[in-house]
Amino acid sequence: MTKKSLLLAAALLAAGAGTSAQAETLKFAFQGALNALDPYSLNETFTLSSLGNTYEGLTRRGADLSIEPALAESWEVLEPTRWRFHLRKGVKFHNGSDFTAEDVAFSVDRVRSEGSDLTTRVPADAKVEVVDDYTVDFVLASPNPILHYEWDTFYIMDKEWTTENDAVKVTSASDTTPNYAALHANGTGPFKISSHEAGVKTVYEKNDGWWDEAKHNLDTVEFTPIGSDATRVAALLSGELDMVYPIPVQDIKRINDNAGTVALTGPELRTIFLGMDQMRDELLYSDVKGKNPMKDARVRKAFYQAIDIEAIKKKVMRDLSTPSAIMISPFLFSKAGEFERYPYDTEAAKALLAEAGYPDGFSIGMDCPNDRYVNDEAICQAVAAMLARINVKVDLNAQPKAKYFAKILASGGYDTSFYLLGWTPGSLDSWNVLSNLMNCRDESGAGSPFNNGGFCDEKIDSLTKEILVENDPEKRDGMIAEAFKISHDNAYYIPLHQQGLAWGVADNVDLVQRADNQFKFRFVTKN
Repeated sequence: MTKKSLLLAAALLAAGAGTSAQAETLKFAFQGALNALDPYSLNETFTLSSLGNTYEGLTRRGADLSIEPALAESWEVLEPTRWRFHLRKGVKFHNGSDFTAEDVAFSVDRVRSEGSDLTTRVPADAKVEVVDDYTVDFVLASPNPILHYEWDTFYIMDKEWTTENDAVKVTSASDTTPNYAALHANGTGPFKISSHEAGVKTVYEKNDGWWDEAKHNLDTVEFTPIGSDATRVAALLSGELDMVYPIPVQDIKRINDNAGTVALTGPELRTIFLGMDQMRDELLYSDVKGKNPMKDARVRKAFYQAIDIEAIKKKVMRDLSTPSAIMISPFLFSKAGEFERYPYDTEAAKALLAEAGYPDGFSIGMDCPNDRYVNDEAICQAVAAMLARINVKVDLNAQPKAKYFAKILASGGYDTSFYLLGWTPGSLDSWNVLSNLMNCRDESGAGSPFNNGGFCDEKIDSLTKEILVENDPEKRDGMIAEAFKISHDNAYYIPLHQQGLAWGVADNVDLVQRADNQFKFRFVTKN
């Protein structure tokens, strides 16, 4: 079996050795930093993945992304609007406190509170009823068959610990005065965070009191953020690190040819896309004054048709991407093949701009991370060059993800006119995309909190509500397709591609590369 087969069998075979296997230290690097440890600060895959080794949800996802019991042993739908969760007994937080239903109720309130970036994990109108210490009911305003689909990253916090340390208020992504929960962690998961220097180093230690049987043989995990691609790869090739990600696509062959390392590649479920401010009457960053050109669908379509997605795929992504016409991976929506991208056509794009009243183009500021997605800054640079061909001057502002997210998200006041973002639906379902990215919102983010551009289409809103409660798969997929068609026809977003995964791993490390790009230590064995 090769590592490209996800190495699940190797991870499972390691279970036979259990904790009797030789303890090991795993050293790995990612391109971006782990900043706040508050599990509700940032709805970002790397942060949630990292904290998911320490914190746990009522559910979790396995190596194949199937939903599994975690802090909840089981659950049942007592009636269409009442779900009952039976909690696991005997679970301890890392500080020794007992896990009970009160922690679940507390966590629900906190995740929906001001400053949280994960408010959509639990419906705003859902009520939580503590039945007893190990039973909790969720009472809904309407049926919701996918209530728990995103709960693998809705981590449960210790009510007593959080309260005693004056950390009930969530440290938002834009908060420069972190509280205790942003600097320390106290979960129930397989690894404790023993030390954390934001942006420098985080050390995890095995939790000997974990409720589940360990299928790893790790004693310690050391994470170091390394922004430089070349430095990351060099550290892997020299043996200084056991695993690094992402690796540049141009270095895949070099890593495979090196004795002792291998490159793991595979599809990722994340869609990379461009968004535009369609809410303000005047763009914050543009030479167009007194109006907002991005409110005009012709301008948005002009931007779309100016982008040569095949050039980005070949020259920037080195073929490690799949161009997309809609805002979700085709692996997650059966009707994705019915959609086609607007064709790349600079002359058509210029004509659309002229028709909209901008024959000479205009300038616009663009926000982009430079350490979050595969080749993110290079993609933005390519987009800027392509838009220049239709006389749109892009002022690119590429920043580390901490500053980037603090600027463009709700906590930063949606301070952007044009931006690049990536989205993996936590529920692995189209409703997540519609609810988080495509529904109307207010200036505070109530509604679709990640609809940074603020467009509002009441038909999409209506369809989103119907999709949530529809149990007929065929009818439901038809409504999803209708919503995506409305977005496509209006060019509310410009989808670019699903990026590919590329990890570099030492030969003596077996792990699971999940398509959601979450790195879980519990699946790792080091030989």
